[in-house]
Amino acid sequence: MATETTNSALPETTNLVLSDQELSIWGLFLDADIIVKLVILMLIVASIWSWSIIIDKVRTLRTQNALADEFEDLFWSGEHIDRIYDRIGGQPDGIMANVFVAAMREWRRVSGKAVRQPGQIMSSSNRIDRNMEVTISREIEVMEKGMTFLASVGSVAPFVGLFGTVWGIMNSFQAIAMSKNTSLAVVAPGIAEALFATALGLVAAIPAVIAYNRFNARIDALGARVDRFSSEFSSMLSRQLEEE
Repeated sequence: MATETTNSALPETTNLVLSDQELSIWGLFLDADIIVKLVILMLIVASIWSWSIIIDKVRTLRTQNALADEFEDLFWSGEHIDRIYDRIGGQPDGIMANVFVAAMREWRRVSGKAVRQPGQIMSSSNRIDRNMEVTISREIEVMEKGMTFLASVGSVAPFVGLFGTVWGIMNSFQAIAMSKNTSLAVVAPGIAEALFATALGLVAAIPAVIAYNRFNARIDALGARVDRFSSEFSSMLSRQLEEE
């Protein structure tokens, strides 16, 4: 009797070990349905791509703010704007320097001409303003590259994961119906596979949403900072046109 009891316990132990292996992350992926596998792979790729954009945006915004600080220190140091332009005009670094160079190029085109009439002064000022606005828009557009993808991942990834979960649960119920066995050993692997897709969807979406909101705020702040500089610089150039 003791021998029979021991032998009957062995299959249960073996089933427990197999269940542990099946419930590992790699085991869940291998045992998943082809649709769930595709969902998991899509979410992994989206997460990796999102993190590459996040790392790039952190570096870009940090560099742009540092370059803006450096340029403002130079601009407000009292050095003449012509000397500043001669120094950085060939290779401007950063959004603020590019805006300055765009305005100075137009300024030098009109400053040598006889601009005396109010209409001429207004036209020249408007051209300088347009050059700065176009440059700001172009630079902001470059910095916003990849933001749409982050927003899409943040909004779509949970639903993609939910689709994988629903599909996996449907397969689990079908397996239960076919085996006519409702024990935990039969139900748990399928449910775990299904929930794994939802977990991956959240892992992909949460960093993307946080990063999108953070980067959007920082880009808006930098854009507002450059707009203030362009307004001040435009007023400065307009006064000089009137004095000539």
